[in-house]
Amino acid sequence: MANLPAHLFSPLTQRSVTFPNRIAVSPMCQYSYTDGLSNDWQFVHLGSRAVGGAGVVFSEACAVSPEGRITLGDLGLWSDAHIAPLARIAAFVKEQGAVPAIQLAHAGRKASMAKPWEEPLAAIPPGNGGWQVVGPGPNPFSETYPTPQALDRAGMDKVVADFAAAARRAASAGFLLAEAHAAHGYLLHEFLSPLSNRRTDSYGGSLENRIRFPLEVVRAVRENFPHELPVWVRLSVTDWVDPSSDAPSGGLTVEDSIAFAARLKSEGIDLVDCSSGGNDPRQQIPVGAGYQVAFADRIRREVQIPTGAVGMITAPEQADQIIRTGQADVVLLAREMLRDPYWPLHAAEILHKPGRWPVQYERAARGKVERRQPLPVFPDRKA
Repeated sequence: MANLPAHLFSPLTQRSVTFPNRIAVSPMCQYSYTDGLSNDWQFVHLGSRAVGGAGVVFSEACAVSPEGRITLGDLGLWSDAHIAPLARIAAFVKEQGAVPAIQLAHAGRKASMAKPWEEPLAAIPPGNGGWQVVGPGPNPFSETYPTPQALDRAGMDKVVADFAAAARRAASAGFLLAEAHAAHGYLLHEFLSPLSNRRTDSYGGSLENRIRFPLEVVRAVRENFPHELPVWVRLSVTDWVDPSSDAPSGGLTVEDSIAFAARLKSEGIDLVDCSSGGNDPRQQIPVGAGYQVAFADRIRREVQIPTGAVGMITAPEQADQIIRTGQADVVLLAREMLRDPYWPLHAAEILHKPGRWPVQYERAARGKVERRQPLPVFPDRKA
């Protein structure tokens, strides 16, 4: 950690994997699949971002079980049938020089919902294609979400086993990086936060108890993904909820996440991907340019673990400054990558760093189109 990264386009090596630059395509749900199976939409969506020069290309949140999906259209990795279509994508991403990555997730109490463009904030009941959702306890996210069933030990063991099996399948599909999703109000975050975890057993109450189950899951992913390949964890570093009578701490705090990150480091986690919020409708998020970067900076400095910065990072100079000043080791872009799949290549030009335009595009991209013949002149048409 003593030597700061030189710039946004410096390579980064973790275990046996070298990322060609510090730009990652953040996981972005597309809700476009049947039975969790990857398809041509995802191939084009992720493939174009790999062609666009990103160093890491993440799949969206990939459900480790059918009941772990947010919607019926979620990506999945709960059976061997899911491996082949994902392997096609991982292979193409590698061919473009990027690192294929996958985020493993369980939606917990925020599962069994309609796709956002169909019926926003509408739950799908079990009799209409939905399912019984689970969580740390029986308290729902909000009145528009389904009421979860509290996980008992057998249910928790199943979740751990599902994450372990998904990690093995991810490696079989050719992914070189796996991330456990412990953010945005999904199952692992639900256990971490006192707003959603009101258990009175050894998995609730104190921070030490609340991190127990997430650590079991993270350990299972690390143990079942090849040792020579890195594993990351995405955190919601804070819940952004003011203290209240039912949650005197105000929910998950930055200090809680620093302590949890230290435990993740001891478990062999290679990077903490620092996001925030998503676990309580009372959250008050001060959204603005780079509003979450300080979380990555603080965890990196205090825990001495690599971090990823995410959230309203849009300008190449902004991203470069985050890396140059040692606030994070990687920047993850989401909306900006939707707006411009070739953002990394455009950033390289702006920052005067070498890019890697595909040979099929290079002449046009570099402005080297040669017009060997004059353009035809079309006379004005008269009525």
